[in-house]
Amino acid sequence: MGFYDYSVTDRKGNEVPMSNFRGKVVLVVNTATGCGFTPHYKDLEDMYEKYHEQGFEIVDVPCNQFAGQTPGTDDEVHEFCTLKYHTQFDQMKKSDVNGENALPLFKYLKSQQGFKGFTGPMAIMMGAMLKKIDKDYKNNPEIKWNFTKFLVDREGNVVARYEPTTKMKDVEKAVTDLL
Repeated sequence: MGFYDYSVTDRKGNEVPMSNFRGKVVLVVNTATGCGFTPHYKDLEDMYEKYHEQGFEIVDVPCNQFAGQTPGTDDEVHEFCTLKYHTQFDQMKKSDVNGENALPLFKYLKSQQGFKGFTGPMAIMMGAMLKKIDKDYKNNPEIKWNFTKFLVDREGNVVARYEPTTKMKDVEKAVTDLL
């Protein structure tokens, strides 16, 4: 199976097939409303506004698996995003990205792009924190924290994985290279 064979559920309960995004550059991200990385929403919205007309899409999957940093209902998450960050891309149904209840899409994404490490000034802090949670975190593909991003090209290939410590300007550069 490939990227276009999967689907997610939107916040209203409708199935959203990834095949809807065929021919587009897609950034799939697990998000949170109460995380230190939540300001990534501003950068994501900026990218969406700049590149949506060129074929860029964001699949936003809120997840409450990391320190309970996505409280509230799906509608409350959406309201937070639209009021605080003026997001125009929709949020999907809050879902798991790790474990036995993980969305099949995320299982697939992790199989295509495993964890390669943290970058930037927060890398040491993230590593120290995760070592307490999972001593073997470096050697498994699980999502480590909120705002992990997977970049999918126009042919449905998962071409990159970005940990939350990756600078958003680096993510944007990769997106523009594919557009």
